[in-house]
Amino acid sequence: MNQLIRCVNCDEIFLKTPFDEWPEYESFSNPPLESFRSIERDDFQDFLKSHRGHRLEELQIIDDSLVSEKAHSEPVKVSYFKATNGKESFVIKKFREEIAEPLKYQFIAGDYSLKCMGIEIQHKEIAKQLGVEFRRTSIPQGKITAFLKLYRRVVEIIDIKNLERAPEESPNPLEVYYKLDDAGLAYLLRNCRNIFKGQEYLDIEEFIHRHKDDSVLLLKATYKIQVSEKAKLKKGVVPPSIPIEKKKMAEKE
Repeated sequence: MNQLIRCVNCDEIFLKTPFDEWPEYESFSNPPLESFRSIERDDFQDFLKSHRGHRLEELQIIDDSLVSEKAHSEPVKVSYFKATNGKESFVIKKFREEIAEPLKYQFIAGDYSLKCMGIEIQHKEIAKQLGVEFRRTSIPQGKITAFLKLYRRVVEIIDIKNLERAPEESPNPLEVYYKLDDAGLAYLLRNCRNIFKGQEYLDIEEFIHRHKDDSVLLLKATYKIQVSEKAKLKKGVVPPSIPIEKKKMAEKE
């Protein structure tokens, strides 16, 4: 079972996992056979030795708090999640700078938020789909361009807080898709009458209703992670951990 341990004195973080005691294998060539030497290790015990006499506490990771700058499958990236000791909540930065190095954890006294940097329509996808569906009627390119400009103008006046998040997932965790709300939809349809007439308008109206909830007309918002740190206060003497705390950790192992 994984445990997130914080040294209160140093604000250092250690993630205790079952892999901490796995040995390392060092290879060396000794022709004609290749030999391996097993090196025993216990990362958690090393952490305890480095922080002997310090106060340690276990943090609980807050569910669904993980945010990342890159796809979760990317090995080299910076991620953040929230954890609590039952009284306060903190931010933990998880990162590695090279693929060969182990993950590092950094304690941050503060919080983080996601700031929307912009919201846009998927103009290439819309233009492509219009070209496919209206191939027979051959809507002039000028009208397609006018429709795209109108849709961008609709996006400029809507409030993202009123939009429903779509289930579509993006490879980039900081890109989120939203559905156009009813007010935006009504504004779009009303102004389409200035571009399309007769059957063309009926066709574009059907197109909008058909794709308003799928990947074609979804709006893409791009976010940025903003970390805010609390001002660090000068620490006094932190009492060392009492034996019962270490006993509890040993029992959880």
